Amino acid sequence: MEMLIGVKLGMTRIPLQDGVMQAVTAIRVGPCFVLDLKTPERDGYSAVKLGFGQKKPSRIPKPILGQLRNALGDRETYPAEVIKEFRVADTSRFHVGQEIGIRDLVPLQEESGGLLWIKDFWVDVTGTTKGRGTAGWVKRWGFAGGPKAHGSKFGRRPGSIGQHSEPAKVFKGHKMAGRYGNERLTVVGLRAIGAIPDKGLLLVKGSVPGPTGGYLLITPSKRRQSRG
Repeated sequence: MEMLIGVKLGMTRIPLQDGVMQAVTAIRVGPCFVLDLKTPERDGYSAVKLGFGQKKPSRIPKPILGQLRNALGDRETYPAEVIKEFRVADTSRFHVGQEIGIRDLVPLQEESGGLLWIKDFWVDVTGTTKGRGTAGWVKRWGFAGGPKAHGSKFGRRPGSIGQHSEPAKVFKGHKMAGRYGNERLTVVGLRAIGAIPDKGLLLVKGSVPGPTGGYLLITPSKRRQSRG
């Protein structure tokens, strides 16, 4: 599977097979359900529409609820918390209503105490970073600020932001104060350490974007896999 949707559960640390403690992020991956298929003959491109996260029908807009009922029939809850469409090369291996989980994303290896180790597999994780509101130059860009000695009135000011009479303007893209965070970010080449398939948990090395409870898109890392 090219991509799955998950939710960040938080960070912890686990002992690896060689005894070294490793910081990991726990991600609950899937289950995702195929809601629709896009074909070149009908739509001009190939894609799969996946749904993740259960919601009551009363919480779903009527147009989307109609699509979900056509795909999955009448149910008490529907996977409508996150609905994403992903491009694929071929849709023949998918069908509407199909359930896709962590076993379809990563190759699982030997088991150790309920944890399945993953060997030589890397993923790219996309999420929305934590929103930090309006921030100044020092917090947003890491500016050093001015002198801290007695009598200095520079403080956390930005310093010069341009020239005088020529060109008599501030160039676009200049690093200044403004909104910090709440941006889409992809971390490339995170190593998948292990998984607990029964609970849909994936453990990846290091940190991923976003807060606990934030939604993530997980894809096999083509860049890292190609290097071996």
